[in-house]
Amino acid sequence: MLDRLSAEKYILLTTFRKDGRAVPTPVWAVRDGEALAVWTRADSGKVKRIRRNGEVTVAPCDVRGRPHGAEVSAHATIYGSGDTGRVRDLLKHKYRLIGRLSLLGSRLRRGEGGTVGIRVTLAEPRR
Repeated sequence: MLDRLSAEKYILLTTFRKDGRAVPTPVWAVRDGEALAVWTRADSGKVKRIRRNGEVTVAPCDVRGRPHGAEVSAHATIYGSGDTGRVRDLLKHKYRLIGRLSLLGSRLRRGEGGTVGIRVTLAEPRR
């Protein structure tokens, strides 16, 4: 499943509010070892929700967030600054020109600390 999700252009990352309501967001994702890596604004709602509760789900989706595959349970954590830099490099490689332009625009608007990487580890399938 990790190979399939990492090959997708977008994945639907669903985080959960305190009251349990799901908040799905389409995001870019790349493989980072035995996990997926996602990049986002440091002050985004998903980062705040993940810091409170790292339980998430992921599914392949299109740019508008319409899923086209099975949802998988996962656990998300926020990367430190060094690992976030590595995630940026992985994104540049996968998304090529559009990735480089998006990362450059973000760095100019927010600075290096304005974005963070999120590590998403898929749950072990139940047997």
